[in-house]
Amino acid sequence: MTRLDATELAQRLGREAEAVCRRYLDAGHRQGNYWQVGNVRNTPGRSMFVRLKATAKGPAGKWTDAATGEHGDLLDVIRESCGLIDFADVVEEARSFLSLPRPEPAPATKKPPGAPAPSGSTEAAKRLFAMSQPIGGTPVEAYLRHRGITALHGAASLRFHPRCYYRPDDHGPTETWPAMIAAVTDLEGKITGAHRTWLVPDGSDKAPIETQRKAMGDLLGAAVRFEIAGDVMAAGEGIESVLSARQALPSMAMAAALSAAHLAAILFPETLRRLYIVRDNDPAGDCARDSLVGRANAAGIEAIVLSPVLEDFNEDLRRLGLDALRASLRVQLAPQDVARFMA
Repeated sequence: MTRLDATELAQRLGREAEAVCRRYLDAGHRQGNYWQVGNVRNTPGRSMFVRLKATAKGPAGKWTDAATGEHGDLLDVIRESCGLIDFADVVEEARSFLSLPRPEPAPATKKPPGAPAPSGSTEAAKRLFAMSQPIGGTPVEAYLRHRGITALHGAASLRFHPRCYYRPDDHGPTETWPAMIAAVTDLEGKITGAHRTWLVPDGSDKAPIETQRKAMGDLLGAAVRFEIAGDVMAAGEGIESVLSARQALPSMAMAAALSAAHLAAILFPETLRRLYIVRDNDPAGDCARDSLVGRANAAGIEAIVLSPVLEDFNEDLRRLGLDALRASLRVQLAPQDVARFMA
């Protein structure tokens, strides 16, 4: 088979990327515009992302494993998930898959003004954020203050929605709960997704539901950002953990990638020279740390890991207090950044 033939076959598979993933990566699930799974061998997990639709970042069917740095196309997925060695067998399996009958696509119709955006899409994320309101005096502010977070300057990426839809599964009834809505943006500040944290009405805690947080849209490489990064920034997983570190470093730009896998894949601003990694104290945090340090160093960026005393920086803030958090971070910063960001 020629290289051109293989490329064409990969492109045909890419046009049916979600169907390929449901067949060969059934241990995973759809997350916005990506299929998320543990690795290309179909292990359960969240570190590998398969692009389901073509975007400016690349064609449908391309995948990246944020934990290992591996990447490829859907022919690689078929090879690895099926345990095939001979490429001729991979081609035969791919052709067999593509020959299966497919449901006829619905006829394309022009979407009328005001029509609902596709569920989980970037457009839906933008609409949700636009429908939300600033957090001042809302249950979101109460929730963050309850977790010891009072430094909310530069937090325009967070908003409040009083009745955000929550559906536990594809068949369960839809509920509404107050929610913290976070805008997920790319390096240019464009909204690519949104993150929801459902809350109890008074903001004293998260809502008593099975899945208290969900993201939507195009998340890979993007983040919830607090201030615009220059030559120095910090990046971590959760919003609360990042905002807790910001209590001690109020003038440092920070970004929350929302998960360990997304943290490992976060994109770097061109101006960045030093990256602080706000890690969580768990195996997933260790994996994200190692991957991000390697990527940063390869890009000529100094990477410095900031480690909590307890499980994460929000737990440090709540249980040990702000003074102890400051003291812990002070000794982990580059000397020139102590005066710059802790004064």
